[in-house]
Amino acid sequence: MLEVYVDGASSGNPGPSGVGIVIKNKQQYLSHHFYVGILSNHEAEIHAVIKALQLCKENFPDQILSIRSDSKLVVDMIEREHTKNKNYQPLLQEILSQIKTFPHCFIKWIPSIQNKNADRLAREAILQWKNSTT
Repeated sequence: MLEVYVDGASSGNPGPSGVGIVIKNKQQYLSHHFYVGILSNHEAEIHAVIKALQLCKENFPDQILSIRSDSKLVVDMIEREHTKNKNYQPLLQEILSQIKTFPHCFIKWIPSIQNKNADRLAREAILQWKNSTT
């Protein structure tokens, strides 16, 4: 089973946004960060899950996933398979579609203190983008 830590961050709300992903496969840690455009903080959090699922599908398609996020909004939305926010609906559908490609997938809320590495990576993506545009 893979432990997949995800976080999104934005500089402004909305503003330049990044996602951070840490995949723990036994004793191996894989770290990724991506700039994802001008988004709200909640949208960045959702995009972190999407990007993590894409990475897992490419690299670990037959694994059971345990996704961990410090965003209650994202965890609740995925667990309920529903959101009232029309902007989030297509993103949720993408997540649910990707989840079905894995043997099993859990999502769990964790406190921010347990998600520091993914948070650092998300902020690093924003910083790298800012540095590349100046």
